[in-house]
Amino acid sequence: MARKDVFGSVMGAGAAAAEVRDVANYAVRGASRSIMQSFEELSKSSVVDLDPALIDSSFVSDRIDDADDEFLELLAAIRERGQDSPVLVRPHPSAPGRYQTVFGHRRLKVARHLGRPVRAVVKNMDDKDHVIAQGQENAARADLSFIERTLFAERILKAGHSPETVKLALALDDTTFSKMRSVTSHVPEGIILAVGAAKGIGRDRWWQLAKLMERHENGLRAADYVKSADFSSLQSDIRFTRLFDFLSSVPNRARAPAKSQDRAWTPGDKSVRAKITDTGKIFTLALKSKDASTFGAFIADRLDELFVAFRESEQAKKTGD
Repeated sequence: MARKDVFGSVMGAGAAAAEVRDVANYAVRGASRSIMQSFEELSKSSVVDLDPALIDSSFVSDRIDDADDEFLELLAAIRERGQDSPVLVRPHPSAPGRYQTVFGHRRLKVARHLGRPVRAVVKNMDDKDHVIAQGQENAARADLSFIERTLFAERILKAGHSPETVKLALALDDTTFSKMRSVTSHVPEGIILAVGAAKGIGRDRWWQLAKLMERHENGLRAADYVKSADFSSLQSDIRFTRLFDFLSSVPNRARAPAKSQDRAWTPGDKSVRAKITDTGKIFTLALKSKDASTFGAFIADRLDELFVAFRESEQAKKTGD
């Protein structure tokens, strides 16, 4: 499995020119000068073999899930020719004698799987430089999906770092950072993890989903929808599409029947029966019996007169008040 390498000459004189160019790409992607200097120092650092059991994960996770095919491809490549690119670790800030991964989590996972030491460069770094280096290495490889980068950004913020650090780590412009914040503000992490990495789903589609999730009832519907076994069995991109389509549809709701007031009227001679129905918006007068037609015509011919009388009565009520 071909990989980009930020170490350049760590691998010696045989390092590929493309890998050297990848280091330069960090400047284009917005890496800070101090981090660039750190990478230059790393290119001159010694590579050591470490026991994977002594290395913990980064304090900020940057992946939602590992694709089995990609891991198996990397596993086969390292089993065949060894680990070409070292991982970067730092001395663990709170556990003496242990290390913390800055980047190279999958290479570390392969080493554990194969029961081999992992080739690593050890670098003293504070938390800020750690997340910037981790983010920049991921940006250079460009294999994290939009939602993985978004969740990584959110976790950096929750770890107490500033928006400026996030934008530097992930080489974000203000518009993309704003949309990322909109997504994580309205789409709970549980929903994101249920959907998965969604490699083929970009920024605008996730932002549209976030707009749908602004409605409280859609949040409840989404939480129920992603729990189904059928949903979890789908490929990640399809899970996103199914959820988006589900929330875009209007749920079927039984309409409450309109409340109506019904009454009847009959004259003393029983020649007409009137059924009156009033729903508040519709008033119906239905006449039956032998004089129904002639009495109905009599009323219809006098509607103008009756309406004038109605208006005068309404005005008299207001004046009286």
